[in-house]
Amino acid sequence: MSVTGPTRRSLLCAAAALPLASCAAETASVSPPPILPHLLLTAFDGDASAPAQLDAWRASVPPGVAVTVGYGPRLSALLGLADFTDAPAFPGDRLDPARCGGDVVVELRGADPGVLAAAAEAVPLAPRWRQRGFLRVPADGSTPRNLFGFKDGTANPAPEQVLTPGGGTFMVVRRIRMDADGFLALPQAAREAVIGRYRDSGAPLGASGEFDEVALLAKRPDGSYVIPAGAHVRLAHPRLDRGARMLRRGYSYDDGPGDRGLVFVAFMADPALFTRVQRRLSSADALNAFTRHTGGTVCYVPPA
Repeated sequence: MSVTGPTRRSLLCAAAALPLASCAAETASVSPPPILPHLLLTAFDGDASAPAQLDAWRASVPPGVAVTVGYGPRLSALLGLADFTDAPAFPGDRLDPARCGGDVVVELRGADPGVLAAAAEAVPLAPRWRQRGFLRVPADGSTPRNLFGFKDGTANPAPEQVLTPGGGTFMVVRRIRMDADGFLALPQAAREAVIGRYRDSGAPLGASGEFDEVALLAKRPDGSYVIPAGAHVRLAHPRLDRGARMLRRGYSYDDGPGDRGLVFVAFMADPALFTRVQRRLSSADALNAFTRHTGGTVCYVPPA
């Protein structure tokens, strides 16, 4: 079945900015070059005929539209693809059932939101929920910023780190409402302490470059951590998960007054990684005062 994307080799590589030659030939297709400014995620209900229906639909997708298709827990089990469950409930979640789940999740990315909408409308399955997103792509190619004004997506792993042994990957989606007004009302130093990075450079606190190592053990003369105990980058650090990584691809969304935030999309070899990270974040992340998870799903993306 070939329903995951336009190529087998380039898509994961581009998400991590790696040379094409470094990627294996059989991988799940999850990210094409260049960075694409518009996102449309649509979840559908479906049955065992969905893969064949999606194969036929893909022929109608215009050039320049990146397609990733994942299958939810029920349909993945029915098709014999993967055995997994959706993410559990976490403290602080305010999940709207109308924005959760789905047997099939289609992620479309491209330059024209109208083209994405037309492609999604043509999917021959019953829609369950839909979410649009956008990126303000810097002209200089630097890391995009989220609605809090911080760089988002700095430390992504090599593609092979997010693949299952069979060459697929798991895609986790979370719709996260952000209180940008409340966050931006904080002094800049307080905002940087919440995130654990400097706003302007994107460098970890105590460092000078965006891609410098996050020094989790560094302390000030008074014994306090340079990167506070509740800083987002500390609690999400892969060192706390024995080096396991997720490849993150976030888009902002704006669904009207009081409902703006982040469409968090991440790929990983085992969805249990997201559960571990989110449990830490939900219990101690200083960012929780300004965010609320309102929707999401977990699905399996088979190899192309």
